[in-house]
Amino acid sequence: QKNQSNSFHSKRAEDLKRDILKQAEDLGKELPKVLLIHQIDRHEGAWTILPLMKDFSLTYGRNSSWIFFCEEDTRIQVVKLLETLRRFDKSKEWFLGKALYDEESTIIHHYAFAENPTVFKFPDFAAGWALSIPLVNKLAKKLKSEPLKSDFTIDLKHEIALYIWQKGEGPHLTPVPEFCTDDVNSYKVDHCATTFSNFLPLCGEPVNKEDVFVAVKTCQKFHGDRIPVVKQTWEREAALIEYYSDYADISIPTIDLGVPNTDRGHCGKTFAILERFLNHTSPRTPWLVVVDDDTLISIFRLRKLLSCYDPNEPVFLGERYGYGLGTGGYSYITGGGGMVFSRTAVQKLLASKCRCYSMDAPDDMVLGMCFSGLGIPITHSPLFHQARPMDYPKDYLSHQIPVSFHKHWNIDPVKVYFTWLAPNTEESHNGKKVGYNREDL
Repeated sequence: QKNQSNSFHSKRAEDLKRDILKQAEDLGKELPKVLLIHQIDRHEGAWTILPLMKDFSLTYGRNSSWIFFCEEDTRIQVVKLLETLRRFDKSKEWFLGKALYDEESTIIHHYAFAENPTVFKFPDFAAGWALSIPLVNKLAKKLKSEPLKSDFTIDLKHEIALYIWQKGEGPHLTPVPEFCTDDVNSYKVDHCATTFSNFLPLCGEPVNKEDVFVAVKTCQKFHGDRIPVVKQTWEREAALIEYYSDYADISIPTIDLGVPNTDRGHCGKTFAILERFLNHTSPRTPWLVVVDDDTLISIFRLRKLLSCYDPNEPVFLGERYGYGLGTGGYSYITGGGGMVFSRTAVQKLLASKCRCYSMDAPDDMVLGMCFSGLGIPITHSPLFHQARPMDYPKDYLSHQIPVSFHKHWNIDPVKVYFTWLAPNTEESHNGKKVGYNREDL
């Protein structure tokens, strides 16, 4: 099971583990082994799964038939899951899941299968997915002979499917209709072995508007086209917001931090923002959000999400990517979808000696490296998005209440905001999503 190590997520993971074991006990069968991946802390890359294959093969390769993976919010009907797996010959290589595919080729998959992106299927982790032990053993053997390429982990579910497929030498994903992402209370779920609790986490009251300080990174060349979009869309949701630029423009107003603009990276600028947050904003403001000027974000939903985290813990939250995780490396929060820091995290970071190795180093990666060195785990939320809604499969977005998207390429960003993120499209009072139109965005 995939999960994370801060208190909110580890508690949810433990609850799911208890539920699975209780169902298994009621069956009177031998209990399954339930692993929580955040406790396998031998390497930071455990969440990318493939580095664990050798261990899985050694430990379970003889006495188990299947390894089933899921998220902490996946709900499992153990009896139905066992019935479903029994349909497949466990002596063969199987890769089972709920199939997603790209409607058009997308940057987050390096434009794979550009001729016809719909041909390649990859699993929606929210529904759970399974590998038969013969396939686990084969992958373990393969990983021994050729170690994982040490580059970026961007969309893990797609990358795992590519690795298993081996350009045709390995199995394709077999779609399993019993692996579902419908809500547990939906009328559709009678046949489902898995369901997904697809609401925005809320733990008590949303945090106050004044508890969230928003920093927008911009530069003079974008003052005219990107900043007006922020002002027409989400700026009004933020009580505390500042725009940081290489030029002070009083009409916005922007603040010149004295850091010249760089074409890429922005590390110097981001560290200047962190210093300013720590030293020049009210110490009572517990949360900082750093976004790009072309990030579209729902501060309203973010305030709900933040009710589940303790700002006295060092929290670094957003969409997690990885760099070099096959061989050490580190995880980081990708900047475009928004990076959320608790004041405690900023204090610990700036108290350390970790800084940009150059002014135009990629800020999000340097932050990941620094927090990794400090032993502060990053917290992943799939509700933050580094790309546009059209860059993700519709089926995948259908079980999310998104917090952010990023980029204005070939879209009307104002329309995207009002379709996907605006408070007037908020979940109606019973927690169900209201039927607003997300066509073609």
